[in-house]
Amino acid sequence: MRFDIPSRSRRAFVSTLAAVAITTLLTGCMLFAKPPQDLDYSRTRLSEGGRYRATIRPQGDTIPQGRLHRWTLQLETAAGAPVERATITVDGGMPQHGHGLPTKPRVTRHLGNGEHAVEGMKFNMGGWWVVKFRVAAEGTGSDSLVFNLKL
Repeated sequence: MRFDIPSRSRRAFVSTLAAVAITTLLTGCMLFAKPPQDLDYSRTRLSEGGRYRATIRPQGDTIPQGRLHRWTLQLETAAGAPVERATITVDGGMPQHGHGLPTKPRVTRHLGNGEHAVEGMKFNMGGWWVVKFRVAAEGTGSDSLVFNLKL
């Protein structure tokens, strides 16, 4: 038995197949691309708008791969005053792979003196990771901090 496919449907199928092939090829090439040479892997940095300075301290001072762990985020104003009351969100992922973090880390409590507990950190593979903190505090405003990690 033979089925005739209208030419319009055949063209749509070929176009979709070509788009999938190109996307797969580009994604595959990104996996082998090297991260930018000038990445800053420091654990202390100034926020993008200059409002905050933050330091990340992973539990045990090393960043494990494949395990849930906790960080401490030390947050202060650019002038050096501890930030006690702030809304902080956490996001991130692998820019070269196009995916986010495998977990949904969050700030669970304020520890005092500008320190904040970040629970649920996990990195499931080696490579270049980015962790982003968005901070909003009364009197200082909103800003973002981006940390590069190499595992």
